[in-house]
Order: sequence, then C-alpha cells, then structure tokens
Amino acid sequence: MTRRDVFEYALLRVVPRVERGECFNAGVIVYCRAHSFVAARTHLDEAKLRVLDPDADVVGVRAALRAVEGVCGGGEGAGQAAGDDPGRRFRWLIAPRSTVVQPGAVHSGLTTDPAGEVERLLDLLVR
Repeated sequence: MTRRDVFEYALLRVVPRVERGECFNAGVIVYCRAHSFVAARTHLDEAKLRVLDPDADVVGVRAALRAVEGVCGGGEGAGQAAGDDPGRRFRWLIAPRSTVVQPGAVHSGLTTDPAGEVERLLDLLVR
C-alpha cells in the first residue's frame, strides 16, 4: 500500500473591493510537512475581476498573486521569508489579512503527491 501523508491547503481569494466583501478564487497554497513541501499556483480570471470592479488594478493583483508563489518557492523570491522553513512560510501566507488577495480557510487531506495536489486543486477549485 502506498503511504499517504497529511497535507493542508488554502484558497487564495481576490477581493477587489474589500469593503464589499465580494470575492472569487484565484489560487491555491498547499503544504505537506512530511515532504517539507509548500507551493502555490494561481490563475487570475480577469473577466471576473472586471465584473466585481471595472477599475481594478489587474497588474497589482497579478503581482500580489506572483508574490505568494515567490514566498512559497523560497530563496530570493521569498523576500524576508527566504530563510524560513516551508511550514513557517505557509503559516505566514494563510494569516488573515484585509487586502485584495486574501487566504481562505485551511483544509486538509491525504496525498501521495503534494505537487500533484496543487494542480488538482487549482483545476477543481479555481479554473
């Protein structure tokens, strides 16, 4: 039997006008402690963004989503979090915030392939 490990994930939501609270999913962050793995994948649906806010800063939202991917990747792209382990980077990214890109609730599951979960969840919950 193949070993399955616990993983956690959170959706990344775009909230173009924070005061209205309307949002849509634009990415997913996956963390698996057993594999020292953290990764994010994003997909911005510009049409949805424009419906919720015709004047939205598309470039700024894309930059915020890329920044999350950079923090997950570690190294120079992670900025101040560069020296943190994957678990600390995940916990920092899922902390509640009142910004245009916000993390959703954390969920968990079992997997044999954390990298595959990132793609599966992106397809299932974002695209």
